[in-house]
Amino acid sequence: MGVRTLDLFSGGGGSSYGARAAGAEIVCGVDAWPCATAAYAANFGEDKAVNLTLDAKSSPSALGDIGTIDLLLASPECTSHTCARGSRPPDEESKRTANYVLAFAAALKPRWVVVENVIHMRGWHGYKPLLQALDKQGYRVRIEVLDASRFGVPQIRKRLFILADREREPRHVPRKPGRAPSARRILDPDGAWTSRPLRSEHRAPPTIERAERAIATLGARKPFLIVYYGSDGAGGWQSLNRPLRTVTTLDRFGLVTWQDQTPMLRMLQVSELTRAMGFGDDYVLDAVRQRRDRIKILGNGVPPPVMQAIVETLTAA
Repeated sequence: MGVRTLDLFSGGGGSSYGARAAGAEIVCGVDAWPCATAAYAANFGEDKAVNLTLDAKSSPSALGDIGTIDLLLASPECTSHTCARGSRPPDEESKRTANYVLAFAAALKPRWVVVENVIHMRGWHGYKPLLQALDKQGYRVRIEVLDASRFGVPQIRKRLFILADREREPRHVPRKPGRAPSARRILDPDGAWTSRPLRSEHRAPPTIERAERAIATLGARKPFLIVYYGSDGAGGWQSLNRPLRTVTTLDRFGLVTWQDQTPMLRMLQVSELTRAMGFGDDYVLDAVRQRRDRIKILGNGVPPPVMQAIVETLTAA
């Protein structure tokens, strides 16, 4: 029998997918968003997906008889820790969702706990008390900041991981040797999706300006990616020869290719963003109807190869 695993704030199941690849037995995933729960059910089974809003009073009893849990995974809400919330003020209740994990750890007493969040979580006033509470429960804690591109994922995505073990000091999670895979690897075949001329009167001027900067740098007839929506502090474009920038919950990346001397533009598709997150071809989002919801699930997710490496490291004999 594998390591029995419960995934809180599971989203579409990136952590569970990676843990399963490491040999874990997935007991269930819990999330408040019905779209995420539908995606989880499609990939792990209806009986494994629990649509439930966790709060300060939540306990394992809300999940029924789930039996022994060896590994507790959790990706609490992160938006209020970052500038991704835009002009909205930070929501302290959202930040406190990380503390809900403590009640499950205290009740279930799993051997291992893994909490994932944005790096900015370290600046939260509740961060040190969270670590201290794990220590009081008997866990030895290790903090890792891991970049998905160092684990074979074609995306630069740095996240904070709190690794806790009841029996020994968690070990350093080894990165994969060699160069990170490039964004070129995620693309569907040429012609799979419709592209339209870049230089159009209907196109927003900032979009064309970003593309023109890329063309001036690379030269004509060289494909590249632009940041179609949102701000970007790195020129608004990138080469295909490096990992994709961080996938967010917004549909923000466009691909520029060439038709003779004419630059053409299309958005990256869900299938391509799924590869950018490190999922295999067996991962499906068909149960989620809206494109924006599929992208939100991916942008909120944990790249499976990162979690696979974490679980393999924690559970190694």
